[in-house]
Amino acid sequence: MKTFLTILVGIAMLATLGVLVAGMVGLVRGGGNPARSNKLMQWRVILQGISLLLFLLLMWMLKS
Repeated sequence: MKTFLTILVGIAMLATLGVLVAGMVGLVRGGGNPARSNKLMQWRVILQGISLLLFLLLMWMLKS
């Protein structure tokens, strides 16, 4: 279970990084769609929250 959770944390963190990079690329290009930028920001926040919750769960499991 700990290995599976570790893999999930890694995937969630990489997904967060991917969405963050996509948003930054859109900002650098300029003239992008504001609705798309807003949606990417929402997804980044959601994925970041999921990553943190999974990380906390993993740390709790490793502690016990």
